[in-house]
Formats: sequence, C-alpha cells, structure tokens
Amino acid sequence: METSARIKISNDGSLQVPDCPVIPFIEGDGIGPDIWQATRMVINSAVKTAYNSGRKISWLETLAGEKAYQQTGNWLPDETLDTIRAHVVAIKGPLTTPVGKGIRSLNVTIRQVLDLYACVRPVKYIDPVPSPMKRPEKINMVVFRENTEDVYAGIEWQSKSEAAGRVISFLKDEMGISVPSDSGIGIKPISEKNTKRLVARAIAYALENNLESVTLMHKGNIMKFTEGAFNQWGYEVAEERFGDRTITEDELFGTYNGMRPEGKVIIKDRIADMLFQQVLLRPDEYHVIATPNLNGDYLSDALAAQVGGLGMAPGANISDKCAVFEATHGTAPKYAGQDKVNPCSLILSAAMMLDYMGWKEASLLTGRALQTTIQDGTVTYDLARQMTGATEVKCSEFAKRMVNKMEKL
Repeated sequence: METSARIKISNDGSLQVPDCPVIPFIEGDGIGPDIWQATRMVINSAVKTAYNSGRKISWLETLAGEKAYQQTGNWLPDETLDTIRAHVVAIKGPLTTPVGKGIRSLNVTIRQVLDLYACVRPVKYIDPVPSPMKRPEKINMVVFRENTEDVYAGIEWQSKSEAAGRVISFLKDEMGISVPSDSGIGIKPISEKNTKRLVARAIAYALENNLESVTLMHKGNIMKFTEGAFNQWGYEVAEERFGDRTITEDELFGTYNGMRPEGKVIIKDRIADMLFQQVLLRPDEYHVIATPNLNGDYLSDALAAQVGGLGMAPGANISDKCAVFEATHGTAPKYAGQDKVNPCSLILSAAMMLDYMGWKEASLLTGRALQTTIQDGTVTYDLARQMTGATEVKCSEFAKRMVNKMEKL
C-alpha cells in the first residue's frame, strides 16, 4: 500500500483520492467520543473488507469544542480550519453550543468560515426501525439546505442594546418602518449567488442519481424579496445551467401530459408550510428538496423523525473545496461516557463520506451491515425500547455486531 497522502481536488472539481488518504476527525463533545470510536471501528472494517489491503484510511485528530478549549484555550482553533481545508474531507461528532448565551454555534462557524454552502441530509427509512408513519418505506428524499445565510447568518443585535437601537432608529427615520423599541433585531440575507450554487448542486445530484424531481421549498408568498427570490433564482439556474435536462412542473403537464421524459428532472416549488404536509401525506412524490437555511433545518429534522429520529439521520456540509460529514444530533451530555447511545447518525454520515470519496463498495457494505444488524433486533436503548423482542446493546457492541455482519455479507 502507498504511504498516507492528502485528498486533492482536480481542475475540473473532481476528487483525487489516494489509496491511503489522511482524513481529519473531530471527536465531538458529550457522547461524541463514544459514537466516534464506534464509527471508526465500523469504517475501518468496511474499508478492509471491501478492499482487503488495497485501501486504508489514515485518521488525523483535529480539535474543536470542549477538548480544544481545554488544550488550547480556543473553542475552534485556526489550525483546525486550516487542517480541514488542506485535507478536503473531514468528519466530526456533535459540538457543544450554549443556547441564548456564550459562544456562537461552532457548527455554524465551521460552515461559514469554510463556505460549506450545502447542507446535504439524505432521509431514507431503514426497516424495521420504529416510525410514527403508516408507510415509512415511502420516505426517500435528500434535503439540500443553503448553509451560509438566511437568519442563520447570525446578523443580530440584542434587545435594548445600543446597536439594536441604532438599527431601529434607522428603520424608522430612513425607511419609515416602525419597530417596537425593545425588539431584538436580526437580518435575513438571501443572495442570488448563494441560492444558485445551492440549487445547482441539488439539480446535479438529482441528475447523477437519476432522481425524478427537485422541489424548491420557500415562503415566498410572505417574504417575497428573500424566499420569493430564492424560488425565482432556483428556476433561473435550472434553465441557465441545465435547460436541456430539466423541465418545469407546468411543462410536465402542459407539454408532456404528466409523463416525465426519460432523463429529465422536474423542477417544482412548494410553499414551506404546505410542503410539511406533503412530506407526511405524499412523501413518495418528493425526491430532492432545495431550501433556504431555516426551512431546511426544520424540514430535515422533521423528516428524520419519520424514519426513527436524529439518531438515524446522516448529514454533510459541502463546498466546492472541502466537505465535513457530521452527526446531525446534539451532544447529549447526560449520556457522555456511558457507551450507551445510538451511533447510527455518525456511521451513516461516514458512509456518505465514503460514497463522496468514490469508495462506493465500502459505503454500500456499511449500509447493508447497519440494516441487517437492526433487522436482527440488536439495537441501542433508544430503538430497543420501541421494538418488541429487541436486544439492547451498548454503542460499542452495536459497532462490533456490524463488523461481524460485514464479514458474512
């Protein structure tokens, strides 16, 4: 096997992945070390089983969160961001962020500083995970959430602060808009550039994976110049960059009598609140969903609830230059160090990472091992308490069961 080397990006944007890539990891806070150790065990086994001695990951720890603060006095060292940039692909566990006070969200900071503009959240049911839905097997979607702007840009000022007062005065004096004087103020930027690159990535994904549609989710009936513009720019980039491979919903019924031409992706849009109903009542009509930041946060978590919760939900944050794969849930500090919680979110995120690298055999092997382990009724406490006849195992034991499965698949 060749020596360890970094992943690189070619001039055409494709990845150059060596047989022994160096991949940075952030353990995460709370339950992070538990689920990371389980994930590392599973992924090392998947790569070894799929490629024998031909490929191997060289893991490189980099720091963020509580461990970084303890060792460096900095919650998110510049060195960590530089390491991710240099190595192109990284993976992380959940990180602590206080609510309403203290440090800013480290997750948001990482996404914005590295310009990880696409939050990609696949949502697919894995039988027999408990679900509140009658037909959870119909749920198979990928959410592309714009990751750098909207209200999550963090442009806001505290109630009764001098800065908030100045903004309120400007709105009143210069724009003729009256805002209560004790308001906290936030700004919601949505730009043409960032919208179009997000929607373009979503459409490209649909084309690459032969998926039928991309739905633009927005609240443009109310916020016409932000979310309404998101919708407009989404249609524009579909026509500009993919005009020969996409059709609108109007064209589908007006020109093609409701029958999608082979190889074409349907571009459609839905108002946000209406789409929340649709993914409950008619989920099989939706394949890829492109959405502004806040809508995407709500929708991806709501979809995860339909297939077993955030413990079963993978995620990635991707730019044109690097990608960070992550657990989509929080740190659950009360379970830290107990080897108890469900590692599937991070394991599935790591499988996404393998697929992104082009190591599809190891990715598919990971997914099959996870599903067959759950089908055997061998699960962590969160699923065991909902499954009749299930055997509850620890986080590390679940990973070991997956490894044993791989050897037989």
